[in-house]
Amino acid sequence: MNTTGTVTGINGNMVTVRADGHVIMNEVCGITVGDKQLKSEVIRIRGNSAQVQVFEITKGIGIGDRVEFSSQMLAVKLGPGLLGQIYDGLQNPLPQLAEKTGFFLERGIYLDALNSAAVWEFTPRAKVGDKVSAGDCLGTVPEGPFEHRIMVPFYNEDEYTLTRVNEAGKYTVNDAIAEGTDSKGNTILFTMAFEWPVKRPVKLYEERLKPTTPMVSKVRLMDTFFPVAKGGTYCIPGPFGAGKTVLQQITSRHAEVDVVIIAACGERAGEVVETLREFPELTDPRTGRSLMERTIIVCNTSSMPVASREASVYTAVTLGEYYRQMGLDVLLLADSTSRWAQAMREMSGRLEEIPGEEAFPAYLESNIAAFYERAGIVRLKDGKTGSITIGGTVSPAGGNFEEPVTQATLKVVGAFHGLSRERSDARKYPAIHPTESWSKYTGIMPDHHVKYAHSILAKSGEIDAMMKVVGEEGTSLTDYIVYQKGEFLDTVYFQQNSFDPVDAAVTPERQIHVFSLILEILASGIQCDDKEDARRWFYQLRQKFLDYNGTEFNSEEFKSLEKDIRDILASKASGIDPNAADILKEVKK
Repeated sequence: MNTTGTVTGINGNMVTVRADGHVIMNEVCGITVGDKQLKSEVIRIRGNSAQVQVFEITKGIGIGDRVEFSSQMLAVKLGPGLLGQIYDGLQNPLPQLAEKTGFFLERGIYLDALNSAAVWEFTPRAKVGDKVSAGDCLGTVPEGPFEHRIMVPFYNEDEYTLTRVNEAGKYTVNDAIAEGTDSKGNTILFTMAFEWPVKRPVKLYEERLKPTTPMVSKVRLMDTFFPVAKGGTYCIPGPFGAGKTVLQQITSRHAEVDVVIIAACGERAGEVVETLREFPELTDPRTGRSLMERTIIVCNTSSMPVASREASVYTAVTLGEYYRQMGLDVLLLADSTSRWAQAMREMSGRLEEIPGEEAFPAYLESNIAAFYERAGIVRLKDGKTGSITIGGTVSPAGGNFEEPVTQATLKVVGAFHGLSRERSDARKYPAIHPTESWSKYTGIMPDHHVKYAHSILAKSGEIDAMMKVVGEEGTSLTDYIVYQKGEFLDTVYFQQNSFDPVDAAVTPERQIHVFSLILEILASGIQCDDKEDARRWFYQLRQKFLDYNGTEFNSEEFKSLEKDIRDILASKASGIDPNAADILKEVKK
């Protein structure tokens, strides 16, 4: 019989309960209010009292209300049918919830995460007599563009000998598709779906590998200068309105991954609604079908109770680990981890814990680190590799990157894409700051090629700062040309037109080809009569290059524009930078 209890105190969405039996941390319980039970989670235990965070609005809860503990941790249901779904933080399918309750969602209503009536075409992969353990494949069903692996539940710790495996046919997620016996002779039934606690990482793999393969996003600035590896981590901090959500949406559409999971953690409803409306209408450039067929959205807006923000983050990463176990590459985009941290701060205050910097809890860093550490690329038991890449946005107040959430995130991620208010106000998109951002990963370009271009950019920035003091007339022609080279690089390569059908997504082959041409321009000695001559020449080159960016790769028009660019370069080029001689030899091979 499960433990029961009674409410003894209420503080916002934290409720104190006196339990009549054993209770475990992170156990789910239900607080009875009228004819409904409000889902809650145990976050602290002291003697026979437990503090629980309620995932719903707590209006109407009173002292003495009955509480029922489930003996189960907060978990998600895993199985075929997850792709294409839009869930809240507790894995309730929102479209079905809206059908049941209308536009204003009622509390205390929890629906099955998977459609129990849906029929799936099962093909067995295991056979009678096989010995299987947690994570092993029993069979497959088609789900969108993938073969969804039906696995032995992750919580089954024993080894099982299969005594029955269903023939190929149509089954629901709750039908038993296999049967086995454990080492003690007990019979176990295996269905297509099972549950897994969201706060427990899935570790059913042979080896954790170092992330080395670039995750191609088709955003030039990311792939060339600040790359992200498959199985890596990165963060996108920036002030409100700098383009964090837009950059994540572009990445989710064009990144070369199998499954995309978007966790809208405390985002403003307007931005979430835009995502929900656009994604079902978008065509997946990889498959030609709807992008939603390989996307899961976990939606928790800022108007929902703060406790469910934490649940949404963990729900999303657990779904990602599930598809990683199938040997797929998963991209998880969390927007925004700042609001998750604010929810932690609120609960910490109600628990009366000793506050850390800016009143955030002392365990802020460890919780953020534990979340990002669930990313990685792994070798599975069958030899396949699967990965989960985590990209989180941070919304520091006033764009201050020194605040605790940004600093705690920077300590654990492998790449930093810092958005700049100055660049977004100047309509330079993506607004990733090219000199403040960094990456520890290897991208599609050789490092020394990128460093050379970065050195030109840094010199250009220094000259720009100097010109703001002494004016253009106080700058030498040589320095002015270096400044124009940096501006040229920024305009034609860093900035990208998301509305242009060609420029919106740039393949690695095109990036390598175009960047080689840009390196030639940056390394060339440019001979101009005066600053006005230099300004006109770079303007002409820049406009031609922008046309070049908008043409199909290797088309006749593309080749013609490239010839025009080389002719323009030849009209002023005189010698090359000795520091770039070896680079240009590699480029021209």
